[in-house]
Amino acid sequence: MAELSRDDLIYDWNEVGALPRPTHKAEFDDESLRDGLQSPSVRNPTIDQKIEILHRIADLGIDSANLGLPGAGAVAIEHVTALANEIASAGLALDPNCAARTLEADIRPIAEIQQATGVSIESAVFLGCSQIRLLVEDWDIKKLLELTISGVEFAKSQGLRVMYVTEDTTRTHPHIIDQLYRAAIDHGATRVVVCDTVGHANPRGVRRLITHVKQIIDETDPTVKLDWHGHRDRGLDVVNALMAYESGADRLHGAGIGIGERAGNCPMDTLLVNMKLMGYIDNDLTGLMRYVEAVSKYTEVPIPKNYPVVGSDAFETATGVHAAAVAKALARGDRWLADRVYSGVPAGDYGLEQKITVGPMSGKWNVIHWLKSHDIEPTDDRIRAVFAAAKQSDHVLKDAEIHSALSVVTAS
Repeated sequence: MAELSRDDLIYDWNEVGALPRPTHKAEFDDESLRDGLQSPSVRNPTIDQKIEILHRIADLGIDSANLGLPGAGAVAIEHVTALANEIASAGLALDPNCAARTLEADIRPIAEIQQATGVSIESAVFLGCSQIRLLVEDWDIKKLLELTISGVEFAKSQGLRVMYVTEDTTRTHPHIIDQLYRAAIDHGATRVVVCDTVGHANPRGVRRLITHVKQIIDETDPTVKLDWHGHRDRGLDVVNALMAYESGADRLHGAGIGIGERAGNCPMDTLLVNMKLMGYIDNDLTGLMRYVEAVSKYTEVPIPKNYPVVGSDAFETATGVHAAAVAKALARGDRWLADRVYSGVPAGDYGLEQKITVGPMSGKWNVIHWLKSHDIEPTDDRIRAVFAAAKQSDHVLKDAEIHSALSVVTAS
């Protein structure tokens, strides 16, 4: 049988009859240090810890990061100032932004930090706009337009770039969206953000909404950039972000391991992995584990064991048939093959590797691989001893338990 090329080994149904690929550059805005910290379960990291997270964000080639909401008070101002100074002093390739309501009291501190640090900061001025919010706040469209225009104009007057954000865009009537975005762009916003604030959208709705907003931009100022900011209340966060990009969004927002209010934000790590697997980006993601570990450690949010790519179980198998296939690929000396024979994500691309463990569902290949990887000759007696211990266990064996089983063979 003729040797197959790597391209022939995997038939990719994802690419069969695929629509034309987007040609615009994909950008990313990391919200780990702002929207991510709105979760009721997180611990607010110290300045030094936030600086380390900031470096991990930059290591992944992420374009921008939200540094916080300075209008929240003195602590927030101190932290944002330190992060802006770190971007400048360390030469990080990150474009910073800060959140603010469309109020002078929120916008002014951003301008003061920009002035004090000499770092250009994009102001992300946000405003609730859906009918359900209007009812609760007793607002009308006239009030929204006044807040939009005054907020954008004040930010511009302070020398700030303006990213105009509508909250709950995915549940807002088009006549409201149209008026607000046109007003924001007419008065100086250079970027607008569509938000799925409560995770309401599905991919079809994302496509329709992004297409609609793109048309507004094209009719007002085609140079204005469009962002997507999504949450995962329905678990559609990653697929919605992918759809937003394919529909024309320039920049996608996310947070490390999806931290954030309620069910959280779109997880930046999983989003980057999928964007790379789909060929939309070519970022070096070998630092992905360092990024998620920093976010997890300093916010005290654990990474679930079965979390995609960076979870401890993501590239580990204790199942006999699966482990045998991986082990045989490794025995061929082919890590490319081992990374793909039982995995849809190549571990090596993210600085990780396949791991074979031994448990009650294991076969002899698991045992043989474990012994070889620990420089122990896989004799029949050793294989039988470990295999028997695994079959009697109700969990994957720890190394100490395997050594204990082997000690019986050695003693005999």
